Amino acid sequence: MPTRRELIKQASLLAGIAAMTTLGVDSRQARAQEQDDWYLPDEGDRQQRAFMAFGAQDAIWEDFTRDVQQAQGRIARAIAAHQPLTLFCREQERDLAETLCGMHNISYVITELDDIWMRDIGANFVTNSQGQLGAVDFNFNGWGNKQRHARDARLARQMADAADARYLRSELVGEGGGIEVDGHGTGIMTESSWINGNRNPGWSKAEVEAELKACLGLRKIIWLPGIKGRDITDAHVDFYARFVRPGVVVANLDNDPDSYDHQVTLKHLEILRNASDADGRQLQVHTLSPPLSPRRSRFSRDNPDFAAGYINYFVINGAVIAPQFGDPAADAKALALLEGLYPGRQVVQLDIDAIAAGGGGIHCVTHQQPDV
Repeated sequence: MPTRRELIKQASLLAGIAAMTTLGVDSRQARAQEQDDWYLPDEGDRQQRAFMAFGAQDAIWEDFTRDVQQAQGRIARAIAAHQPLTLFCREQERDLAETLCGMHNISYVITELDDIWMRDIGANFVTNSQGQLGAVDFNFNGWGNKQRHARDARLARQMADAADARYLRSELVGEGGGIEVDGHGTGIMTESSWINGNRNPGWSKAEVEAELKACLGLRKIIWLPGIKGRDITDAHVDFYARFVRPGVVVANLDNDPDSYDHQVTLKHLEILRNASDADGRQLQVHTLSPPLSPRRSRFSRDNPDFAAGYINYFVINGAVIAPQFGDPAADAKALALLEGLYPGRQVVQLDIDAIAAGGGGIHCVTHQQPDV
C-alpha cells in the first residue's frame, strides 16, 4: 500500500478541490467574535458518544484494507463496551461493519466516505455557558490537498445536523488531530500543521492563533514547531503532546537518534517543560517513547511511516483505548504510565498495526461528542 508520505506526491488522486479565499484581518476578527463563548471541552470530560468512520478502501489501502477494517472493529468494540458509538459507513459495507464492529451500543449511519480519519474530518463539538452544543468545521482539505477528500469534507456538517448542534464554520483550514486542549483555556498546537500555506495561505501566526482561540475558547496556545512534509499531516499534535488534565501533559520522546522525530521531540519537550498554562501553572510533563523493537510484521517491515506511537490514545468514559506494538517492555511501560495518569479508567491496549502502517493511530480514527 502507499504510505501516507507517498500520498503527498499523489496529486492525481485529487478531485473537486475548491480554491480557498484569503480574507482580510478585519473579517477574520469579526468571524472570530461571532463564536465568542464557545469552548472545546477536555477529551476526558464526560462524553455522550464517540464516532468512527468505517471508510477504508482498496484505492488507498490496497492489500491492507481488510486488516484496517478488522483493526477498526477491535477499536469499535472496545469503545462500545463503555459508551455509545456512532459509526459512519457506506451502504454496501453496512453488513461488513456490523460483523466486525458488532451491534452492542453502536448506531450505524449510512454516508459516503473517502477514508477512516475521523479525528480530522469530523466536527469538533464545543459548548458554551448556556450549555448549548456547537460543531466547529475546520474545512478539511485533505491535509493540504494531498489526498482526495470531497466526501469526507462534508461529514462535519452532517454530524452537526445529526446532533442538533449549531454549525460553526471557521475561516481556518485544519484538522482535529492538530488540536489539543485542556478544557480550561489552554491549547497545544504545532505550527507545521496550522501555519502552513497548504492550509492557510496568507494567514499570519497571530491571525491563526486569534481564530483558534475564538473557535475553541482558548486563552493561551502553546506552539510546538512540529515538522512539515515528513508525514501527510505535517506533524499533528496528537502524536506529540496530550493533556491529561489541566497542568499535566504527556509528551512523545523519540529516543531513536536515527529518527527525524528525535530532535523534534527533544525541542518539543524543552518548550513544554518551560511552559505554563492559561492560569499560570507550570506544566508537569511526563514522557512516552515509541518502542525500539515493535512487532515485526508486514505492516511495519520496510515502512518508515509506521506510526508506533503510544501517545495516540483515545480517552472515553471509564477507559483509555491505547495501542500496543508487540514490544513487551515498552508496551508494559506505556500501560503502567497511562494507568497512573488516568486512575479510575481501564486502559485497554489493542493491536492496531494495520492503521499504524498508514501513519495513524487510535486517536486519529475516533472523535467524541461531549455530554452537555
